[in-house]
Amino acid sequence: MMFAKLAAAFAGVSLIAVATGAAADPVHTDKGDVAGVTAGKVESFKGIPFAAPPVGDLRWRPPQPAAAWTGVKNASAFRPECMQLSRFAGASASMSEDCLTINVWRPAGTKAGDKLPVMVWIYGGAFTNGAASTPFYDGTHFAEKGVILVSANYRLGRFGFFAHPALDGGPGPVGNYGIMDQIAALKWVKANVAAFGGDTSNITVFGESAGGISVNYLMTSPAAKGLFDKAISESGFGRSVPKPLAAAEQSGASFAQTQGVTGTDAAAAAALRAIPADKVLAGTVALGGGASPGPILDGQILTQGIAQAFAAGVEAHVPYMEGGNSYEASLFEQMVSAAPAATLARAGDPAKVKAAYGARDDLDMARDVLTDTMITEPDRFLARQMDKQGVPAWVYRFDYVAEANRAKVYGAAHGSEIPFVFANLLDHPMTIGGRDIPASTDQDYKVAAAMHAYWVAFAKTGDPDSAGGVAWPRYTNAGDQLLEINADGSLAPRAGFEKDRLDLIEANVRAGGAP
Repeated sequence: MMFAKLAAAFAGVSLIAVATGAAADPVHTDKGDVAGVTAGKVESFKGIPFAAPPVGDLRWRPPQPAAAWTGVKNASAFRPECMQLSRFAGASASMSEDCLTINVWRPAGTKAGDKLPVMVWIYGGAFTNGAASTPFYDGTHFAEKGVILVSANYRLGRFGFFAHPALDGGPGPVGNYGIMDQIAALKWVKANVAAFGGDTSNITVFGESAGGISVNYLMTSPAAKGLFDKAISESGFGRSVPKPLAAAEQSGASFAQTQGVTGTDAAAAAALRAIPADKVLAGTVALGGGASPGPILDGQILTQGIAQAFAAGVEAHVPYMEGGNSYEASLFEQMVSAAPAATLARAGDPAKVKAAYGARDDLDMARDVLTDTMITEPDRFLARQMDKQGVPAWVYRFDYVAEANRAKVYGAAHGSEIPFVFANLLDHPMTIGGRDIPASTDQDYKVAAAMHAYWVAFAKTGDPDSAGGVAWPRYTNAGDQLLEINADGSLAPRAGFEKDRLDLIEANVRAGGAP
């Protein structure tokens, strides 16, 4: 992933001051007391267990309650990231199956009963990599604005998304252990965030890429009902459909055979859980279509595709923000640049494609077609369903590229909005791994301040337009409005965004049987 490459450039580097200040007053959670640290105007509590370690007999089971502890647990540092092949160079020093921990940032001096808005971040990484400890996800600036920011690890790859006949007898949910971890984290927030000063009736869940997909699935999951009050999906692939359980079980059985496990009984389940973690991890395919671990249609956690659920009106009826970037195709740039004609062919009749996208370079057209197919048209579809149901929705389009990189890239790459959303920009140049990383400019900071303000406003009020900046109108089918964060740093509402292009994409997906 493009963002993974960017994050890797910051190995071991925090974009803001590391929290090395005085100890914060202990907070009492339902399992015991935790003590974080105070740095400036923010207190942070890191590495708090929200579930039992999913190891041994608990591997490939729904998350179980964490054990209680006595005394005060030191919550001053991140705990290990979950098992993964391609790591996001976060603040954690290691990775482990024992990774189900949660982190909290709050304004210094906040007390139980203060009822501050809460935001819960779900990281991306194709469901095969990522970590809550990645420096871009530091919640300091949200806390400075009066928001409690929470992030949590969830199981990845085969550890988080795995099905096998020996494991899938129920009666509990199966397969989607990573999504179950996210739900367990939200339940922890419901049970504990009031002790940190948070409002349990004002919880916003938000995420990007796999995290944005997760947000959309949580919107549709019966198991997540009532656990959040607002949602933000960044680059959320709104037409994603879970892998059928039978297909996931077939993939699981194929893996099991490579490890010498062939049965489907309890002994086979025990043998699977005894496979060394490095063997489970080996050979994980990321962004590999059917071979890549990811969400599964298990019938309890996930019951249908995202678009299907929104079309049926069974998604959570909560205020909803969504959007994407102008160069989402950066995820698959190698594929697109190798054969742009193949991407264009998937958009339908060549004459209609050229009419909608403009007769220009095939590669640039292919990049836009893939971006629209993956993100932009699905966003419009989901917003249309929300408006039909009378549920407020807001849509954005991020086209801004940091000034130092503007001449080098086609557009705003997948994941590039995240540092702007978190206001975690690099304030001085660095050379990391032989690569020169320029400092952010005044214009970069202005865009970050505007985006950060919208996200904060949404968390506080359920309406990003309450930030008081450039007007961000609520989406309506009549106006088809979104907020465009333009390449030059300006922001403006825009009606009927790329209607001809998106109508063409929508016609194609409907011809294939999608709603």
